[in-house]
Amino acid sequence: MRYDYSDWRVHAYCRDSDPDGLFVRGAEQNRAKLVCMGCPVRTECLAEALDNRIDFGVWGGMTERERRALLRRRPEVVSWRDLLESAKQDYEPAQRVS
Repeated sequence: MRYDYSDWRVHAYCRDSDPDGLFVRGAEQNRAKLVCMGCPVRTECLAEALDNRIDFGVWGGMTERERRALLRRRPEVVSWRDLLESAKQDYEPAQRVS
């Protein structure tokens, strides 16, 4: 299922949880990332964080350190939203075939 980027937050698994739980350090980040597993808008959330260079918290299943590393590895990406949406569309049909 695809969500409009303007309303993806209403479908997020973390929408009703304590927001402070996603802005933690160290081993607590692994627990925070578990909230993202299986979330229907994980891709949209990650794109939001990458496109807006959000420095803190767990977004789309990635910590700030993981996002910084990804941004350094792929400086040529202009729109993470477009890139991730394209990858998601390519992945979904492959899942239905197998």
